[in-house]
Amino acid sequence: MAAYQTVVVGTDGSDSSLRAVDRAAAVSADAGARLVIACAYYPATSRDVDKAQDVLREEAYQVVGSAPAEDTLQSARDRAVKAGAATIETVAIVGEPVQVLHDLVRERSADLLVVGNRGLNTLAGRILGSVPAEAARKSGVDVLIVHTT
Repeated sequence: MAAYQTVVVGTDGSDSSLRAVDRAAAVSADAGARLVIACAYYPATSRDVDKAQDVLREEAYQVVGSAPAEDTLQSARDRAVKAGAATIETVAIVGEPVQVLHDLVRERSADLLVVGNRGLNTLAGRILGSVPAEAARKSGVDVLIVHTT
């Protein structure tokens, strides 16, 4: 079997997802593969922004929400470079994580999808389905589930 050519990994900026990025970057480096790092997101509405600003005014020390997708992707790229990945593409895509990963695997003709195991062993994950389990079912390519929790 030939080495992987294109590896896709998703991140939301969490420590867990960044550990999956680290592993995807290492695999990519070992195989000489292109690494595609994706961040699925939903744009904030003006109402969301207003609510966040109100909270920040009330409690200046509290951080509301997560980093913007581009900041998340830059952090992930930096980690991937440190892990040895050479050819890296980052994409921020509006949408639900599983569908974004599924579409990206198909669009980039990826042959490996890397996801973290977060949500696999939770009650909600068993009832509602977790991102890693659903991504593995839908991907149609090899899936590496990284133990990140």
